[in-house]
Amino acid sequence: MDAVRVALLREVLAGTEWLGATRRFAGVLRSSVVPYGGGLLLVGTERYEPWHLAAHLVDESAWSGLPQLAPTLVRHRVLPGEPPHLSVGLGRIAAARRGETLLVVAPERPDEGLLERVHDARRAGATVLSLDSLDGGDRELHTLAHDALSVPSVPSAPSAPGSADLDLDTVQHLVSAAAGENSVPAPRTPRRFRDRLSRLADQLTAPPPARW
Repeated sequence: MDAVRVALLREVLAGTEWLGATRRFAGVLRSSVVPYGGGLLLVGTERYEPWHLAAHLVDESAWSGLPQLAPTLVRHRVLPGEPPHLSVGLGRIAAARRGETLLVVAPERPDEGLLERVHDARRAGATVLSLDSLDGGDRELHTLAHDALSVPSVPSAPSAPGSADLDLDTVQHLVSAAAGENSVPAPRTPRRFRDRLSRLADQLTAPPPARW
């Protein structure tokens, strides 16, 4: 999903619980990362790798002037010859310490090995955040997490109050887009909507980042 569609989705979600929920979780993420690069670890499950969220957070870190939002993508399997930013294995979680943040993205239950590493990271002082599917989430992961945001694995009925047809991928885009907001002192005059739309249009027409 491109940034223009994120902006349009926010308009659709106005008045629902999700706009506030994603911005709240993004605020927790933004406030938990340390003010230098490399403090945010991002990991998925064995079957799901959140590389798209990693790429969007890298972009948001650049636009917002917050290098600490650029994550280290931790992978369950690292193949020989892959570039350094795609060569960080699960051992990195075991090395997590106080001042670092671990964001776990889990559309299904994490395996025991990952949960053990998350437990070790929390015990060592790292902040643990969970972004998962409500039906596929895990109680133990929520117990380990300092904060969590769960998304229904089946879209809510359109007639339900405050509902929207959201999935985990869509919510990841909303969270990453909100993570870089309100991070720098506001200018004397608010940025015009036309300027904001122009930047979003540039993002829409730009080619995908080669490094991911």
